[in-house]
Amino acid sequence: MGADHGANAVTADADCGVLADGQGLQDVTALCDILRERIAADGPITVADYMADCLMHPKHGYYTHQEVFGRQGDFVTAPEISQMFGEIIGLALGSAWKAQGSSKNAIVVELGPGKGTLMRDLRRIAPAISGFDQLPVHMLESAPKLRDIQAEAIPGVIHHWDISTLPQVPLFLIANEFFDALPIRQFCRTTAAWEEILIGARGGALNFGRAAPQLFDFLTHRLDDTQPGDIVECCPALTPIIVEISERISVHGGAALIVDYGDWRSQGDTLQAIGDHKMVNPLTAPGMTDLTAHTDFEAIFNSAAPAIASRLTTQGVFLERLGITQRAQALAQRLTGTALDTHIAAHRRLTHPDEMGNLFKVMGLAATTQELPPGLEV
Repeated sequence: MGADHGANAVTADADCGVLADGQGLQDVTALCDILRERIAADGPITVADYMADCLMHPKHGYYTHQEVFGRQGDFVTAPEISQMFGEIIGLALGSAWKAQGSSKNAIVVELGPGKGTLMRDLRRIAPAISGFDQLPVHMLESAPKLRDIQAEAIPGVIHHWDISTLPQVPLFLIANEFFDALPIRQFCRTTAAWEEILIGARGGALNFGRAAPQLFDFLTHRLDDTQPGDIVECCPALTPIIVEISERISVHGGAALIVDYGDWRSQGDTLQAIGDHKMVNPLTAPGMTDLTAHTDFEAIFNSAAPAIASRLTTQGVFLERLGITQRAQALAQRLTGTALDTHIAAHRRLTHPDEMGNLFKVMGLAATTQELPPGLEV
């Protein structure tokens, strides 16, 4: 790291809303040892560097060795809750494809596809839109173990390490809980500058600290809506990915749906870790828990040119606009007993404001000459 990240530049965190030294049990994992050795040699690391190693370290990363999705994993995503979620996404993208002329050389793309459940449900409903089920499926996935699982779920899927290698054709893309897993940097405001939150090691345990105050050009505008002590987060990888998607859509056609938890603008410390379906200390057991942060939809909106972005819409409203209640009622006719109760609970969990309905948001992208996917507004 540079001089600003050296040990002498870091102070113990006391007032920025993150864990202070000694809080929480520090479980020793192989990755923990690697990180402590790295910090001892090079100095404290950014939150983004920590997240990247915890999630994607080639040997000890969470996504490279854990069973992370579904009832047996650490968390359950919307596609794992009910088939209705993937079906609604499929109808939205399929309708957008049909509205744009049903191009036969288009592709269906998913970023961060997990176990492939969403795409499997999408493909099940795809025949309802003639020809949509014939489009090839491409997935952006960097975890070899997950690639194998996805290939079993979606025979013939084409995998990519980077979005830049997707074919130059119309793309109809879904990113569900993808951006929340991208590494973030965190900054704590002083009177007129920012102290980056870093991760160091003390007494054998990882701990949060802060670098010396600096001015960051990309945070200048946030001095207008924050106070000293407030935390702002920034996802360095978000803008390049959105720009790539938007440029491709503008040139070749297509549409994108982005579904994630977060809000219009980053505000506060949203870094969280989940292990065994419970919230845990983010510094506990590196590589053994899932790390995420809220998605900054304003950053997506501001990066959407030359395409256009929709208004931010809650997941519940989006799904209701596209008929999830009618779909739920149709499926319920074949269910009884516990299966029916589970189905009703799944519909509520996906749509109710007190559950995922308001926490998760949806934003769509389309070329300026095309309509947005159904369920969204400019």
